[in-house]
Amino acid sequence: MELKIIRTTAEYKSALSEVSAFFDNQPIPGTSEGDRFEILMMLVERYEQEHYPIAPPDPIEAIKFRMDQQGKSPKDLAPMIGNTSRVYEVMARTRTLTLRMIRNLNVGMNIPADVLIRDMSVTAKAPRQRVTAKKSIAAKKVAIVHK
Repeated sequence: MELKIIRTTAEYKSALSEVSAFFDNQPIPGTSEGDRFEILMMLVERYEQEHYPIAPPDPIEAIKFRMDQQGKSPKDLAPMIGNTSRVYEVMARTRTLTLRMIRNLNVGMNIPADVLIRDMSVTAKAPRQRVTAKKSIAAKKVAIVHK
């Protein structure tokens, strides 16, 4: 195969088949085969970036992934995010990450800041209803009547 910019799926498949042969027996860098392998890899990578882009992960998914990699639990995030309830709110998507949290997670867990800054979908909380003493007593009376 002639070395040129990969523009079609057929050229991409051809380049992949040639590169896969090099994976089994990697050529020595600096040799003509080594240079060919390196150039082919650059061409394949460029084609894949254009035709098969990979979107950066969601911030919460990135945190979960890093927690799994590092064997951490939500309690381990408390120094970076806040108290344990705040950690669970963030992980449940009911609270967004603050700048302070992003900085702490970037340093503490080595998660790229640009991943943490991305918009994350936040689940709206159901409005809280205040329970007054009268409502509470009325609810108890209803419960007793229906027994």
